[in-house]
Amino acid sequence: MAATCSPCFIAWNSMHNPARQKRTAVFFAPDISDVSTIKRAETFLAHGYQLLVFGFRRDNYNRDFEPSWPYTPLGRTQDRRYGRRLAALLAAIPRVFAKRTALRRAAFIYARNIDQLLLALLARLIGRRSARIVYEVLDIQPAFVGSTWQARLLRGVERFALRRTDLLVVSSPGFLRHYFLPLQDYRKSWFLLENKLPANFPAIAGAARESGRAQARRHNYRWVVGYCGLIRGQATLDLIVRLAERLQGLVLFKFHGILTTVDPKAFTAATTRLDNLVYEGDYVNPRDLAAIYGDLDFAWAIDLEHRSHNSRWLLPCRFYEAGYFGIPCLTAGGFEVGRMVGERLIGWNFSEPYEDELVKFFLSLTETEYDETRRRLLALPESDFVAGEDTSELIELIDYAERSRQA
Repeated sequence: MAATCSPCFIAWNSMHNPARQKRTAVFFAPDISDVSTIKRAETFLAHGYQLLVFGFRRDNYNRDFEPSWPYTPLGRTQDRRYGRRLAALLAAIPRVFAKRTALRRAAFIYARNIDQLLLALLARLIGRRSARIVYEVLDIQPAFVGSTWQARLLRGVERFALRRTDLLVVSSPGFLRHYFLPLQDYRKSWFLLENKLPANFPAIAGAARESGRAQARRHNYRWVVGYCGLIRGQATLDLIVRLAERLQGLVLFKFHGILTTVDPKAFTAATTRLDNLVYEGDYVNPRDLAAIYGDLDFAWAIDLEHRSHNSRWLLPCRFYEAGYFGIPCLTAGGFEVGRMVGERLIGWNFSEPYEDELVKFFLSLTETEYDETRRRLLALPESDFVAGEDTSELIELIDYAERSRQA
């Protein structure tokens, strides 16, 4: 996985080590209902840790989720509303301090995003000061990129926290290559943990990988394209609307998820005006994924919201979801996800002008070419899309470092 990971960190029998059973993993989460939060919590529990979770909530999908494990609610926050997030952060401090006795049992403290990292550093200060700090990053927020004084200030705060962090976990190597190495001068331990489906997903889905595309032929269209997850970026939405206008009767575009950084009125107007533009609403992840991807020929993975940084560097969840079910992705060339798709010939990359290139593609694509691409995708091992040894390696990496410190 990462440069710091090696076989010496992988000790499977330590999962059953009685000493670990008494240890606590402290987890600071930006959204208690987020799928990646749930995956991390379940990973810690599966590896024998007691779990102490501090979590905010956001009004994204899975809003009605209630965890089976106990957690301390820290309030509500919103994406990119940094003033409100700062207020919520300050309001959370007394709730963290109230758990100071439990914090003394922490083997490590795991934090997602900069807000949680600052709380994690505070928790270590008031609890067990030798606990390791692990910082996980799933996105590089736009506010951290650029030459404005605000961006420099935020990077400075993060750089201060990184110097006090023991391990950086990233979901895409692009984040390390383009941001943490050149801009933050990060030279400490890191680990690549991709946004894969949870390890128990095949059992949850109850469907084989080949079950994808099972329903797509029921539509009166030649091709069905799905955009699943957080629907964001007005430029992305505008591109899809223009494509729907030009490909009426040929391509059906379906949206599943929550509208975020798009104009809801414009979105509703477009779906009302165009028969081949359909919004299916929210869904429960991962429960509903088999039904969603069984109705698609392609997964939309062209994100133009922050094309010069975060969108270009990330590896989206839909790449792993679609890949598991054998649904090829439509991606942008020069982007990290486009690189993965292009190198393996398991989807299609497009360059600007995206609209014209995509129209030509849909007008000329043959069933034979599509089926060959899908066969290559289904031939990849399930572990490319479903978490397995990678999460165990992360836990062993954390444990190994702590054992070395105590030796």
